[in-house]
Amino acid sequence: MLLRVRVTLPDRPGTLGQVARTLGVSGADIVQVVVLERLGGRAVDDFTVVWPGAARVERLLAGLAAIPGVRVDGVWRAIGAPTTTGQDAELLAQVAANPTDGVATLVDAVPGLLAADWAVAAVVPLDWAARSGDGGGEPTVGHASWRAPVPPRLPEVTPLRARAITTADGHHYAVAPFGRAGLVLVVARDHSEPLAAAAFHSTEVDRLAQLVRAGAVILGDRLDLVGAPPVTTIT
Repeated sequence: MLLRVRVTLPDRPGTLGQVARTLGVSGADIVQVVVLERLGGRAVDDFTVVWPGAARVERLLAGLAAIPGVRVDGVWRAIGAPTTTGQDAELLAQVAANPTDGVATLVDAVPGLLAADWAVAAVVPLDWAARSGDGGGEPTVGHASWRAPVPPRLPEVTPLRARAITTADGHHYAVAPFGRAGLVLVVARDHSEPLAAAAFHSTEVDRLAQLVRAGAVILGDRLDLVGAPPVTTIT
């Protein structure tokens, strides 16, 4: 299976090589490394690895924990192939080529781009936070990806702004508003034992926000139709 392994490590020569060797000795086949952050002498790296299904992840975690200064931030199952240069542009080209299904195209593709489990586009009332306690003002789901729970489990996202959210039950979310009609794209990484996903990094939130902003420019007024009841024609 394909795993994403996120580690925080000292940003000094040799440490990255130690992590890579430990992954290999544990049985992981590295297919991609992405540097998410370098700041204050520390780095945050994402490794996408092919992991033998019969092997125990605990062996991998123990090996990484033995490297001085290395912290494992999360290990979780990745959906689809690792990201490659140009995928975001290709996705936006698909949205522009078929704007009628543009929101659905974004929702279906984003989990794979961000190593997430599912995504939804939801229309959120501006006073959702005030009304959610009495059962009113629930979001309207315009489109959900194929692995989304029914009904989708959404965090408190108002006021609408791009950010990462981690709930008390350990689920991680990234949210980004389209900037009109209360429409927001929510991407989720579910908490599941024995694996524990990492929270969405700020670079991942920025990437999602850029995709959503570009999608909003492409789709324009079509976004106002998301979540609206279908128009019936009487003949």
